[in-house]
Amino acid sequence: MRSSEALAEQPGTPDGATATYVFAVCRRLDPAVLSGLAGLAEGFPVRGLRCGPLTAVVQHVPAAEFSEDAWQQRLSDRAELERCARAHHEVVTAAAVCGPTAPLALATLYRGDERARQALEADADRFTAVLARIEDHAEWGVKVYLPTSSPTASPTSSPTPAATAPVPPLPHGGGRAPHGAGRAYLERKRGLQQAREDRHDRALRTAEDIDAALSRLATAARRLRPHSPEMTGEKHRLQILNATYLVTSVCEQRLRDAVAGLRHRTGAEVELSGPWVPYSFVGEA
Repeated sequence: MRSSEALAEQPGTPDGATATYVFAVCRRLDPAVLSGLAGLAEGFPVRGLRCGPLTAVVQHVPAAEFSEDAWQQRLSDRAELERCARAHHEVVTAAAVCGPTAPLALATLYRGDERARQALEADADRFTAVLARIEDHAEWGVKVYLPTSSPTASPTSSPTPAATAPVPPLPHGGGRAPHGAGRAYLERKRGLQQAREDRHDRALRTAEDIDAALSRLATAARRLRPHSPEMTGEKHRLQILNATYLVTSVCEQRLRDAVAGLRHRTGAEVELSGPWVPYSFVGEA
């Protein structure tokens, strides 16, 4: 259920009408780890809600401020969206201290605690399977970059006199054009194109080699779409791999060592981030 369904009346709360926001689902939860967390709404504590064998991490929020229209406004406000995402992540991370925790998507709301309990209990088998799969695991992100600069100049940059010289006309009566500046220019363009294709192929092979090496250390892996230089704002380097790996705690040091070795062997920039709560490996939970 989404924020448009969060319309239940909750008597005894400061604003009357509230919805129940769900951050995550876990098997066990120490309420002390949630103490002092602001969550997404002031005046409402972040707390646990028993849902059969599981516990949901929830918070009452004012329904009017978390309606579908209100969420659309948040999505269009980058600063507000970032604030909500950080608050959501802070709560999920705190709960994960107690054991495996399945984060729910941002803006998961129900019409009160009872509706949340019913929906989550109905999905208890799936949550139980997810929690078993990610227990004693963490998510690690890996981004790999290669420099975009080329030792070979672009065919459109700083043309040489030979490149700009006119092609001699054909002699009267036909015949082939003599070897000269025009052919040299075409050969140069073909060489530059071939060099670009070779660099692209090498980059793909580097990405595949790194992903294969790290995947062997992981329980599961996901390849994400690499970010373009326009998206990252970094024109001097090209992202060739954007991936995430589900890794057991006993393999974490092996992962770090493997990344260090791959940096040395490939010459690529390999950025490792984590450990994170395994957001990418909980399916739709």
